[in-house]
Amino acid sequence: MASALTDKLSRLVKDLRGQGRITESNVTDMLREVRMALLEADVALPVVRDFIARVKDKALGQEVLGSLQPGQVLVSIVNRELAATMGEGVSDINLAAQPPAVILMAGLQGAGKTTTTAKLAKHLIEKRKKKVLTVSGDVYRPAAIEQLKTVTAQAGAEWFPSTPDQNPVDIGRAALDYAKKHFFDVLLVDTAGRLAIDEALMLEIKNLHAALNPVETLFVVDAMQGQDAVNTAKAFKEALPLTGIILTKTDGDSRGGAALSVRQVTGAPIKFAGTSEKLDGLEVFDAERHAGRILGMGDIVALVEQVTAGVNIEAAQKLAAKVKSGAGFDLNDFLAQIQQMKQMGGLSSLMDKLPAAMAAKAGQVDMDKAEKDIKRKEGIIHSMTPLERRKPDLIKATRKRRIAAGAGVQVQEVNRMLKEFEQMQDMMKKMKGGGMMKMMKRMGGMKGMPKMPF
Repeated sequence: MASALTDKLSRLVKDLRGQGRITESNVTDMLREVRMALLEADVALPVVRDFIARVKDKALGQEVLGSLQPGQVLVSIVNRELAATMGEGVSDINLAAQPPAVILMAGLQGAGKTTTTAKLAKHLIEKRKKKVLTVSGDVYRPAAIEQLKTVTAQAGAEWFPSTPDQNPVDIGRAALDYAKKHFFDVLLVDTAGRLAIDEALMLEIKNLHAALNPVETLFVVDAMQGQDAVNTAKAFKEALPLTGIILTKTDGDSRGGAALSVRQVTGAPIKFAGTSEKLDGLEVFDAERHAGRILGMGDIVALVEQVTAGVNIEAAQKLAAKVKSGAGFDLNDFLAQIQQMKQMGGLSSLMDKLPAAMAAKAGQVDMDKAEKDIKRKEGIIHSMTPLERRKPDLIKATRKRRIAAGAGVQVQEVNRMLKEFEQMQDMMKKMKGGGMMKMMKRMGGMKGMPKMPF
């Protein structure tokens, strides 16, 4: 997210860290660059002015001037004020109400409300162990009702039926009554959106809010909207007592202005950020960690959480025991390693959380090409028989041609995949023989390291 802003600010951070002396002149120069970077990222002008004023006030104070490392202190001030602009730390979702806790989802059409409703349902089920019911009040788009039905099932929640000929308030009341009778913990209400703000939309959502008295009213906003997101946020804030914001499509945003603007404009905390189109692509928003990402410092905590969540510990232990016993590393194991990588969210998702310097080196790799390469390897192994996967030595010329035809690739790609598998197999044997450290010494550190399946 905010790649252009991150590039500029991370370069500034690098320059500032090397400054041995901070003066009013170089602070002014630095803040001019920060101001331009923020405006280009489509951050609202009042937000930029306030941010710059706060940083300048603190940067010219004793905290920086009296420091032995003023450059680093200045970076920490910018980081702290960025986090303060987006909200302090984490703002958790409030479920402190007599069940069912009603959560109203508001926002314009196209912001991703319906998918986000399902993502939030999945989050509440898996992280908070809640029984969740969803309902659509979007009577203007029958497709939206069907979409919510589909994604709710995928999320593992229950869907309450509604039809285009019903009144949204009647739908909401019926769903609330059903949720009470069937002991649901949470009712998620997906509301109608419009392509633009209009009086009819605002009156309808006000009536729905009055009828349901939700414990949370969440404003779903497309992070790619920039200044438009701010104008929309203002309109919804005037119509509804917003309790939180969910930023969607943060993975595709090159500007990032919405994240820095909507918090200050609405006064409501950012509670979640949508990080991918998948139903598990919803992160609890942490302002401090997000500020670190924007400044190119990465988010190692989120990276560790993502990897930990994606790793199948039991499968990893079985593989370790298998290698240790000398049973051998076969193509089934190789396939399992590839699939483990996919479960972690793919290469691009992991790279997004690396510090800028590391990500820049990793960025020399074509991520799209690497992701396609992973899928090709998977297809090649799926084209093999169970016996061939267990005993790769059986795969000779005739079998290779059949496997290539089945996977829709050239024979050379089958050969390349088998070569990479052999390197991995050899690495596993070395691990068995003397442990990881011994293997790394044999390989001379990272030189000559065999290609991994991703």
